[in-house]
Amino acid sequence: MTVNDPLTEQIIGCCYRVANELGYGFLEKVYENALAHEFRKARVAFEQQKGIEVFYDGVNVGNFVADLVVENRVIVELKAAQAIDDAHVAQCLHYLKATGLEVCLLVNFGKNKVEVRRFVLSQGGRRGEMELDVKDIL
Repeated sequence: MTVNDPLTEQIIGCCYRVANELGYGFLEKVYENALAHEFRKARVAFEQQKGIEVFYDGVNVGNFVADLVVENRVIVELKAAQAIDDAHVAQCLHYLKATGLEVCLLVNFGKNKVEVRRFVLSQGGRRGEMELDVKDIL
């Protein structure tokens, strides 16, 4: 998947519509439900609160829940925080590693202007080496 993939652009457009309508200050769940509504209107296939298993050495060692997974290709992790911090970034990277998906959009509705960070994770050429491309969208 390329950084400027049409699907991620469509998702980001839905995020901006939600942000423009609701503004900032609500809980994450409000933005998640509003974004789910936008996806339905746009006829974008998604799963809300998708359970993901984490495996180590072939054994399930834990589970987590992704806010939204769009078309089984893009994880959308939502925040309503004053700032995106290292823990939010780490969460996205772990989600990508656990799922094998290549793209995670970290969307923060916690400021007066929505923030979007796009993480693209791909396997490198040497023994599972991973490469990360991060793009901030303003």
